[in-house]
Amino acid sequence: MDLTVVAYVVYLLASVGLTIWVARTLSRNGQVFLADVLHGNEKLADAVNHLLVVGFYLVNLGFIALYLQDDDKITNARGVFEALSQKLGVVLLVLGVMHLGNVFALSKFRRRGMMEREQVPPVPPQGWGSPAPQGPWAAPAGH
Repeated sequence: MDLTVVAYVVYLLASVGLTIWVARTLSRNGQVFLADVLHGNEKLADAVNHLLVVGFYLVNLGFIALYLQDDDKITNARGVFEALSQKLGVVLLVLGVMHLGNVFALSKFRRRGMMEREQVPPVPPQGWGSPAPQGPWAAPAGH
């Protein structure tokens, strides 16, 4: 059997397996952030989470497929390991960047949701008051 084909098979198995593992981890742990951002709307959080996971799979599996081809012919075991380490290293870096991008986006959504909740006053206003005069022409306090 051609060693290049062996390297391709091992590369595909390892990179697809890593992609599935990272996607499941992001999905499971990202659910908490999404539920918080969406004010406890679990159904909407599930839908958004699923869409994010599908996008993650599409981007990563597309990259894995495009990065499969290797112009060098592998002739020995050392070549198999070198090709695999290079390809899997790049896949791991791409997965890491995608993971950090997802975590950044989720934390930004969460932060925005927290700021929106803080802008709502805890009780409705009780009435209106006149603004205090300001500037050098304002009467001193107590007069």
